[in-house]
Amino acid sequence: MMAIPDHHRANFQTLLDAAMDGNLALMECVDAVSGEPRFVVCAVGRSGEEYLFTPFGHLHDGDPFAAYVPPAP
Repeated sequence: MMAIPDHHRANFQTLLDAAMDGNLALMECVDAVSGEPRFVVCAVGRSGEEYLFTPFGHLHDGDPFAAYVPPAP
């Protein structure tokens, strides 16, 4: 079984905190490699008067149950 790295745990906590504060956004972006459109979940922060968007992942096109295999018990 694979352990979840600490940096992923920290990023997940940041995502949870942003959700609890109402600071999440869904943005339409372009995949840097394929050029395909992606809908990206982002945490929203501020730097002075500017908004900062930190991407966490994109929504899966198609059937996500077919794309991922959960860990075996």
